[in-house]
Amino acid sequence: MASSTQLSLFLVLFIFVSAAYVVSATDHIVGANKGWNPGFNYTLWANNQTFYVGDLISFRYQKMMYNVFEVNQTGYDNCTTEGAIGNWTSGKDFIPLKEAKRYYFIGGNGQCFNGMKVSVLVHPLPPPPSSSASLNLSSNSSSSAQRLDFDGRFMGLRANLVAVFGALMWFGSGLIL
Repeated sequence: MASSTQLSLFLVLFIFVSAAYVVSATDHIVGANKGWNPGFNYTLWANNQTFYVGDLISFRYQKMMYNVFEVNQTGYDNCTTEGAIGNWTSGKDFIPLKEAKRYYFIGGNGQCFNGMKVSVLVHPLPPPPSSSASLNLSSNSSSSAQRLDFDGRFMGLRANLVAVFGALMWFGSGLIL
């Protein structure tokens, strides 16, 4: 059986390593609280979002009334589902954005002509922070408040240090084992 000290050391290292680069996908709900419905400006909505590889785009709508088709640019421009790449009908569709490219989605049954169409540009994930950036613990307010993240995707160095310090205090207090 491992000693309390060995277990504590393992847990601290595990927390630090796993927290170092926490990457989370964003679920972009099309139309936000308005959902996937006619008469909404989805172009404006999409222009206020930043999409990355690994994110999800979600469509929420009345199941028997609407649907979603992934199409190419021609299908998008002409509101046609001919040669569609994908088709969803659940009313709560979660579509992974797996590649850095432009995606085109439309509503079928003529709903595209009523504004149910959205095009999103998916960006590649930004590179991880460089080792020199991760060691920058400057004391001036702008640098110390600076997080080591790209659009909220990476947990900051400060949070890592707080987590490790908290774990050391917790395990060191004898409350566990």
